[in-house]
Amino acid sequence: MQTTHQLIDLATPTGTMQTQVFRPNAGGQFPAIIFYSEIFQITAPIARSANILAGLGFVVLVPEVFHELNPLGTVLGYDDEGKDKGNSDKANKPLEQHDSDTRALVEFCQQAEYCNGHVGAMGVCIGGHLAFRAALNPAIQSAFCLYATDIHSNTLPCQPGNDSLSRCGDIRGEVFMVFGKQDPHVPAEGRLQLYQQFQASGLNYNWLEVNAVHAFMRDEGDRYDSALALEMYERARQFFVRTLR
Repeated sequence: MQTTHQLIDLATPTGTMQTQVFRPNAGGQFPAIIFYSEIFQITAPIARSANILAGLGFVVLVPEVFHELNPLGTVLGYDDEGKDKGNSDKANKPLEQHDSDTRALVEFCQQAEYCNGHVGAMGVCIGGHLAFRAALNPAIQSAFCLYATDIHSNTLPCQPGNDSLSRCGDIRGEVFMVFGKQDPHVPAEGRLQLYQQFQASGLNYNWLEVNAVHAFMRDEGDRYDSALALEMYERARQFFVRTLR
C-alpha cells in the first residue's frame, strides 16, 4: 500500500508538539497507532518504521517525545553527544507530561477524518515504555512494546506511586511485550520483575523474548537484525488488526 506523509503541530499543556503523520495514500478510514521513538526523537530509522506500519494499513503518528526540551524538529544523532542529550531529556521530563502528550494525540486521532476512532500504541526503547504508559489512557486499546526501558527500574521521573509498573493493573487494554535476551538495558532480573508484577496485577499481556541485543529494530548500525525486524512488523500487524476493532 502506498503512503503519504505530513507534519502537524499539536497543542499540549507543555507546549507545541510537532508530530509526523504517516498514513495510507487511499480513501477511507483506518485505525491509528501512536508510535513513540527512542530518545533520539524522529530519526530516519524511526520514520522508516512508521512508514512501513502505514503501508500495512494504519495511520501512524510519531510525536517528538521531548518537544518541551528542544526546538521543534530536533533530531539527535546516534552518537555520544546525542545519547547524552537524549538521556538528559529522559531524566528531565516527568511521566505526567508524557501522559498529557498522549491525550493530545488521542484527541487528534478521534477527530481526524482518516482515522476510524480505534487507537493503539507502539514504541521502541523509551518509546516502548511510553507505549506501555499510553495504555493507561482508556482510549488506547492495545500497545506493542519493543525492548521497553525504565519500567522495571522506575527511572523516569514521576509523582510518588505513579510509575508505570506500579500502575500496570490500571491498564484495561492488551499489551505485547518484546525483549531481547542479550539486552543489557532490561536484564534477566528486570524482565523477571516485570513478569511477576504483570502476573500479580492481572494485566492482559503477551510476552516474547528473542535472541537479540538492544535496538535490534533500528536499521542503521550493527545492532540491526533484519529477519527479526520483519517478524516484529508482522506480529505487530496481526496484533493491531485483532485488537483495534
